Amino acid sequence: MKNREVSLRGKLVRDMMKNMMDSAMGHKIQTGEYRMDPKEPAWICPPDYEYEIVGMEHFKMEYLRPAGVCTGRVILQLHGGGYIGPMKNIYRDFAIQYCRRSFGGDVLTVDYRVAPEHPYPAALEDAVAAYQWLIGEKHYEADKIVIAGDSAGGGLALALVMYLRDHGMDLPAGVLVMSPWTDLTGEGKTFQTKAELDPVLDKEYIDRMTRAYALDGSDQQREILSDQF
Repeated sequence: MKNREVSLRGKLVRDMMKNMMDSAMGHKIQTGEYRMDPKEPAWICPPDYEYEIVGMEHFKMEYLRPAGVCTGRVILQLHGGGYIGPMKNIYRDFAIQYCRRSFGGDVLTVDYRVAPEHPYPAALEDAVAAYQWLIGEKHYEADKIVIAGDSAGGGLALALVMYLRDHGMDLPAGVLVMSPWTDLTGEGKTFQTKAELDPVLDKEYIDRMTRAYALDGSDQQREILSDQF
């Protein structure tokens, strides 16, 4: 692959975007304001689907099923957002697509607790509770469950499967992860080698989210929370 240099214009745009992200998001991430002010319109469930909000002890879940269809299959969706962002409408749209692409499978999307109010291990505890709810309350077979997630949700999906494995619990049929966040240490080489190419997800921004989620900030805890280790 041809190695491309960043043009002067590209560097200016990168720096401008970075400054905008720092000024707009930095304080909100640390205080939790980012989570509490999502500013989204109400989501309307399409016809031919059944949509239910399930209240758990510490969090909520959204249970989507095609009307009049029962396949016995379900996708457990874990949203992204750096462990600090709320579930957004795009994940409700994802749930519809998962239903369609799984030929009538159900989808349970977990609105798990997020930092800074609820740092680690709150998100993992909620993911485990959601998985147990599917098996214990809805009687899905483990081999009919697929866990899906992107970004932090992808990292959480992998953490959930490792938790199930380590505790001798039944494992799901599969795991689908998209660009999973698996390294909370921020020590990957691309943080340096690709720094000029990414105006948003730089090491400083990643560290800011990590500090909100892993409050003690120690290298040992960051490694424990990083699935790739």
